[in-house]
Order: sequence, then C-alpha cells, then structure tokens
Amino acid sequence: MPRTKEQYEQMRNATKQKIQSAAMQLFVQKGFGSTNVQDIADTAGISIGLLYRHYKSKETLFDELVDFALAGMQKNIDFFESAVSPKQALDQFVKEIHNDMTTGEEFANLLILMAQSFHSGGGTNEKRTEVARLSDNMFRSTAKLIKKGQKLGEFRSGDSDEMVVFFYSTLHGLAAMKMMVKNSFKMPSPSILTSFLYKEGE
Repeated sequence: MPRTKEQYEQMRNATKQKIQSAAMQLFVQKGFGSTNVQDIADTAGISIGLLYRHYKSKETLFDELVDFALAGMQKNIDFFESAVSPKQALDQFVKEIHNDMTTGEEFANLLILMAQSFHSGGGTNEKRTEVARLSDNMFRSTAKLIKKGQKLGEFRSGDSDEMVVFFYSTLHGLAAMKMMVKNSFKMPSPSILTSFLYKEGE
C-alpha cells in the first residue's frame, strides 16, 4: 500500500529532527569548524545524500539551529518588556532556565551554539549579525527590567548594565561547565542565581 502524503511528511520531519539533533551534538562537542557534513550524516544514521536533500550546507543547518535560540530570545525580550513586576518576571525566567539546565541540555547547547557563531565563525554573516542584534536587545531589555525593579524597591541599587553582564556571563559559564562535566554538573538554585540582585531577606 503506497504511503500517504501525511506519512511522507512525518518521515521527512523525523529525518530533519535526526539531522538537527546530530548536528547540535557535534557542533557543541567538536565546534563548527571541526564538524563536517559526513560526521553529521554518520551520527544521524543517514546517507550524506539524504542530508543534502534537507540542507544544502552545514552553514544552512547551523543557521536553522541558531534560529531556535533567536526565537526563544525574542520571546524573552517581549516577556521582559511587558512585565508588570520585574521580580516576578526574572523569577520565572530563572526558574525556567534552572529547569532546562537540570533536566536536559537544550538551553546549554543553544547558548554554546550562539557563542560559536562569533568565536568559531559558525553559520552565515547574516545570521551572526542577527545574533548580535538580538543579543544586544536582550541585554538592553534586561537592564531596563532591572532599573524598573530598582525604582520599585525590588532590586538592589547598582549599575544595571554591570548586573546584566554578570548575570548572562554566569549563565554562559554554567552552560560551558555543564557540557564539560556532564553528569557531575550541579545547577545552582534559582535563589543563588538571583542573590546579587535581590535585597537581603527577599
């Protein structure tokens, strides 16, 4: 019995997911420059010809993975900018990160992937420009959130830009450590991640 259009689409999506999962694993472990298309096909358990039916190059594949991270970043920017209570917004954001870092590797992988777009020349120039633009927007929206929280008396006083740099540098460092130590990694609690922001006793 011939396959239906829906069955072919399911097979196509399943193959794409295999490719994306294999590529993510290799890009994070080996780096963009040290990963070739054959490596990705072998790890995904498919032929290189089948991989090329879905992606014309590893740059295209890398860019699509980065798009997942950018979509999440834009969602967080919108969330921060519409937040009524800065403390509640940051609490929710940190709890979601803590859950992702505790139960899986996706968040850590995406952070490392975006860093590679700069340091390892991963992906296209257009995508690197987009990563830089959205990263700057994310930093600015977080700084505005902190300033708002300071005015409301929810956060400690201090330079909001310095606090943002410290906060995101901590997250990137934790992502790198998670990839290095694997099962030995212990994610700090949300209260530790936000202790530099909140006033004593809060």
